[in-house]
Order: sequence, then C-alpha cells, then structure tokens
Amino acid sequence: MTKNSTPAHISAKTLLPAAINGWEMFLLDQGRSPNTVKAFLSDVRLLTQFIAPDQSIGNVSTEELNRFFEWMEKARGIPCSPKTLSRRITSVKSFFRWLHQYGVLAVDPAEKVMQRSAISPLPQVLTNDEYDAVLLVADRHRRDKKPDARPFTLAYLLLTTAIKKSECLAIHPNHIDLDGKNGPFLFVRYASPANRYKERKIELQEDWVGAYNEYVTQYQLTDQVFPWSPRRLEYLLEDVGEEAGLSKHLSFDMCRWTCALRDYQNGVEPDRIRQKLGVSKIQWRELFIKLKQLNGDMK
Repeated sequence: MTKNSTPAHISAKTLLPAAINGWEMFLLDQGRSPNTVKAFLSDVRLLTQFIAPDQSIGNVSTEELNRFFEWMEKARGIPCSPKTLSRRITSVKSFFRWLHQYGVLAVDPAEKVMQRSAISPLPQVLTNDEYDAVLLVADRHRRDKKPDARPFTLAYLLLTTAIKKSECLAIHPNHIDLDGKNGPFLFVRYASPANRYKERKIELQEDWVGAYNEYVTQYQLTDQVFPWSPRRLEYLLEDVGEEAGLSKHLSFDMCRWTCALRDYQNGVEPDRIRQKLGVSKIQWRELFIKLKQLNGDMK
C-alpha cells in the first residue's frame, strides 16, 4: 500500500470490523512488530462492543467516541487505569487518523478527542556520590589480578549514552567508531524499518575508549559487543551496585534516566537530550516533565 493509495475495499460505508482488518494489514505492511499490532487491534476492537454492529465508520462522531471512553472508564465494569485509558485513546486516534489520511473519511472524528496523559511514577536515579561510587567499583575490576573491563565498559557506556537495554544488546562492533572525525561515537541501529527514526549517533567519552579496547582484547568479540543474555547483564549491573553500597538496584533504566538528568543539569539543550534518548516529540513531553521533576524544577 503506497502512501497515497486508498485502503482496498474500505469506504465510509464500511463497518467497523472490516475497517479494523484493513488497518491490521496496513500496520503489518509498515513493519510494525506483532506485539505492537496486537496491542493496537485489541484497543480498537473494544469499539465494536460500544458502537452498533450495523453502523458504518463514516457515521462515527467525536461525541460518540467521547462517550465510548467515558463508558470504558466508568461504566464498562472492568477496571481501566489512567495509563491504559491513555493508550487506548492513542490507538483509536491512530486508527481514525489512518482512515482520514488515506481519504476514506473526509473528517477525522477522533482528532478532537482529548488525549489524557497518564504520568507514571518518577524513575530512580543515581546521586552524584552514587554515580562516582558505581564507576569507582566498576573501574576497580579493570585493575584486579585477573583484570575484567566488562563491568566498567557496560556501566560507563549506559551512564553516558542513555541507551536502552534492547539497544545495548543490539550493538555490533562495527556500530562503534573510535576514529570519527569529531571524536568516537556509537551508532544506534534498528533492524525494523518502523524503528528507523530511533537511529542516532551518540558521542562516546574518550576515557571509555581505553576500557573498551581492554574489553575487546579480553573477550575477543565477534558479532555482539555484549554477547550475553539480558538477565546476565542485569545481574552484572546489580552486582556493581551492591559493591558500591547502593540501597537501590542499579539497572539499565536507572542508568538511562541518570544520564538524561545529568545532561539536563549540565545545560544540554532539551531537544538534544530528546535526540540522544531516541524518542519522539510526543513521548518527550512526558519524559521532560519527569526530568524537571527529578531536578526539583516542579513542586
């Protein structure tokens, strides 16, 4: 399906179930993951429990969608958390935006449905003292009788690049350029075309490079920079955190947020932090609120 084509066999007179089936094919064609498609469809199919079975998609109004979300939140009889409601509104908006974009609907009835943001609890971050303690412990492993540069290479990379666990596991040696024109950098890459917008270049710290070179020599890397299971790397971080005397569990997520907060505190432009995190401008709204709260800017 090309960008300007109309979904086959779908018109304003099409019934909701058939239109949803067409959207499913579109999402799969776009390279969306099966789990993402399943979640989108599950959310939108709830509409079929509320809208009359013989009602066409062209007759769905903004008022009716607002009543649907009111019903889901208060009258359906099944708990719907603020976060779940927010996600379902997003899914329904995406569905009707698609129908409008491809000319099936002249007006998008979901455009003016109010998006409700569900701000989740603030993440945990490292204090400056904890940050220093973690790196000190990790660096100590490099200088043991049996030197091991892995803890420092992993922890310092996460604390300075803010990459996610999945991104860390996907790093190949050729994604790291130590001889870049403007200094060493990491290229975060994605296999799926749907995630290409998350790809980015992130500067690497010069003092990380020495540890990385030691690490490469010690572990003789081939395909992956960190060729271990996610759980094994999580344990490694937890061990470093325990050695550093932390009362919290050092994790990928904690490292990511700590890096973002330190960048913010060091005066890095918010949009540069957003780009470094690899998130969209819509996702950034909630993340930026959290960053400001973590920094004490919002009481």
